[in-house]
Amino acid sequence: MRLTKFTHACVRLEQDGRTLLLDPGVWTEAEAYDGINDILVTHEHADHVDVERLATIHTLNPGLTVYAPESVTSKLEALGDSAVTVKLGDELTVNGFAVSAVGGAHAEIYEGLPGCANLGYIVDSQVYHPGDSLHVPRKAIAVALVPAAAPWLKLAEALDFVRAVAPQRAIPIHDAMFSQIGQTGFDNWMNMKGGTNYTRVAVGETVGL
Repeated sequence: MRLTKFTHACVRLEQDGRTLLLDPGVWTEAEAYDGINDILVTHEHADHVDVERLATIHTLNPGLTVYAPESVTSKLEALGDSAVTVKLGDELTVNGFAVSAVGGAHAEIYEGLPGCANLGYIVDSQVYHPGDSLHVPRKAIAVALVPAAAPWLKLAEALDFVRAVAPQRAIPIHDAMFSQIGQTGFDNWMNMKGGTNYTRVAVGETVGL
């Protein structure tokens, strides 16, 4: 499997000519959508889903299907049946990829907010995208995508998350809020205390998993 990193929380997975896009938000580059027919969305926030862009893309590509919690699909009326609601615990096949929906809730920022649904996705029992949460799945994970900077997150929690998931490899996501200095600091701590093979993938870069 190959992974391409896009701005913030968006990644593209490719395997044997099949593609899958996860969490393309308002900052996601246009090229992320090239050749994409299937998209997974973890939750409703704009840095993870661009509702207007998806509606536009669907008019140009009626084969586009978006899989997401009900709080997202309810906003994608323009897609009709191409907006598929995913529930916690669902096991589904998306373009040949086996997908498990885990977690369920967005991490708290303050006083119970934002209090919305958030589904993490495990793809082919290999890659785990937690969205805006630090849920630790019960399955063994080969590659964990680790949130790096968010209003709901601090460094110690990210380190604890990586240690608890214990993946063979960790790659940072959710990092658009970081300056270059912040990225370097996060990377240094992950390399020093994360307890796994940690690698930053630059925006636009593709790596083999």
